[in-house]
Amino acid sequence: MTTETLLAKGLVERIGLEGSMLTHKKTDNGEEFILEEPMKDHTEAIANVINVLTDNNFGVVKSMDDIGAVGHRVVHAGEKYSSSVVIDDKVIAALEECIPLAPLHNPPNLLGIAACMELMPDTPQVGVFDTAFNQTMPPESYIYAIPYDYYLKYGIRRYGFHGTSHQYVSERAADILGVNLADLKLITCHLGNGASVSAIKRGKCIDTSMGFTPLAGLAMGTRSGSIDPAIITFIADHDNLTADEVLNILNKKSGILGISGVSSDFRDLSEAAEKGNGNAADAIEVFCYRVAGYAGRYAAAMNGADAVVFTAGVGENAANIRAKIGGYLGFLGVEIDAEKNGQRGKAIDISGAAAKVRALVIPTNEELMIARDTKELVR
Repeated sequence: MTTETLLAKGLVERIGLEGSMLTHKKTDNGEEFILEEPMKDHTEAIANVINVLTDNNFGVVKSMDDIGAVGHRVVHAGEKYSSSVVIDDKVIAALEECIPLAPLHNPPNLLGIAACMELMPDTPQVGVFDTAFNQTMPPESYIYAIPYDYYLKYGIRRYGFHGTSHQYVSERAADILGVNLADLKLITCHLGNGASVSAIKRGKCIDTSMGFTPLAGLAMGTRSGSIDPAIITFIADHDNLTADEVLNILNKKSGILGISGVSSDFRDLSEAAEKGNGNAADAIEVFCYRVAGYAGRYAAAMNGADAVVFTAGVGENAANIRAKIGGYLGFLGVEIDAEKNGQRGKAIDISGAAAKVRALVIPTNEELMIARDTKELVR
């Protein structure tokens, strides 16, 4: 961490399912190791991660004594934590209380924490929350126009997600622009299969597109984004479905997949649109239109903007998507240079010569943000 050098990265897939696999890659020489064996739970998965990290042949540390702490990305902490924390029994209890707010995410987060605590009982564990950066939103941003008792009783409010990514790229944007973050108004666009837009004013999040859950906001890969809530009961009544079944459709079968009928992957959509598939073209246009709509809304909320930042898989790599969104934002003073926009894989200012609002592409690095917070907390 003294030089913030990445030693290795990896992924464990299909825990508890047939075809469990661990992929580990050293970053100094690109050497890759793949382990395919049954891993029935998170404890076995983490044990394999430790074995690989410390292996004499392809490991990157001599022993686990070299690991000073473990950072965990945790999706939902409700209003309980507005910054990262060292995990103890009190924190675990709080995360368990938040399971109803993130039933798909918090339980596996807790399993990963429990596995690391079991295997590394003397190593500090740190929780870094997706919702924490958004806790600076004012009430007019996060309060829903429903009876206030629902907020008091159940914590129903806008929380927003992707906070770690939005924070990282806003800080990098300040570096690239050579301006103090406290003097900037930024619109950050985290565009991937899951997508969100945030308004970052003087380093603080004042609004974000995702809501009580990650389903709200933009049309995404398979998520509908914000819709008229009456649609849920309408579909349920006409197709004889439960509310949960409709929500499953909105989460997993909607978004650009639902509109196009082709794919949730923008590469597939772009290819299909080029071949004349009208639904695929419509899906791309809907996505770009919604992103631009939130960007315009946030420019109004901040009374202007200094830069629009594109990040995550689509934001970093899809030049056609950036160009379409930029086209909508001409009224703000956004102008995108076609040649610069064609570059990939690096942080770059893609603004045209006449741009009054900068357009930046910045690869996100949520893992580095987690590592930084972890280091500061356990120092």
